[in-house]
Amino acid sequence: MGKIIALANQKGGVGKTTTTINLAASLATLEKTVLVVDADPQANASSGLGVDIKEVDCSIYECIIDKADVRDAIYTTDIDGLDIIPSHIDLVGAEIEMLNLDNREKVIKQLLEPIRSEYDYILIDCSPSLGLITVNALTAADSVIIPVQCEYFALEGISKLLNTIKIIKSKLNTRLEIEGFLLTMYDSRLRLANQIYDEVKRHFQELVFKTVIQRNVKLSESPSHGLPVILYDADSTGSKNHLALAKEIINKNASRN
Repeated sequence: MGKIIALANQKGGVGKTTTTINLAASLATLEKTVLVVDADPQANASSGLGVDIKEVDCSIYECIIDKADVRDAIYTTDIDGLDIIPSHIDLVGAEIEMLNLDNREKVIKQLLEPIRSEYDYILIDCSPSLGLITVNALTAADSVIIPVQCEYFALEGISKLLNTIKIIKSKLNTRLEIEGFLLTMYDSRLRLANQIYDEVKRHFQELVFKTVIQRNVKLSESPSHGLPVILYDADSTGSKNHLALAKEIINKNASRN
């Protein structure tokens, strides 16, 4: 059975999509089979993995609204073992269209159920909101990774997200766990970054990943080439950080099983 992990934080610009793309590519490099589900209308995870959005006939939107077969929405990427269900700008309106559906919080869960056993990991890139699609992602997921930017106001809004997770856990998905808090855009030269690191560690203790994602030019450049950083520059800090994160997640889950 594949493990479904949502990457969520309603604060924008914290590195959710960057982490999704590069963690997925790193897991695939470590010979795991991975599916990325792009649940963000901006579709940045799709283009960051080389999918031409204009060429996509079937996206997550068609699966949710038109009941399209989920297998028709799976596209391969340049990395062996890494597939993606792309997103579409129409997803913006999907939340309104979903209001009339039965079990509307469980649409993505039902979509992924038939293909779950075909992958080791399914990563869902959530949009920066706590709307119905994000609720769907958290209802479908076994766990959630919360990226936290090492900047001022980093912890603002996390209590809101934790509250949402608590509600979903009590009402919709009792098995939902926090996989970990991931510190992103870390610059060890900045005192503020170190203060935030210490604060997050103090608050969440063993829930914080040992791996920290450092600020890295190659990591910022790679999406514009439609490549994960491991293909763009395998020796870069960004590539090494995400490989370390993938290993940490694999080891963590191996020790649980």
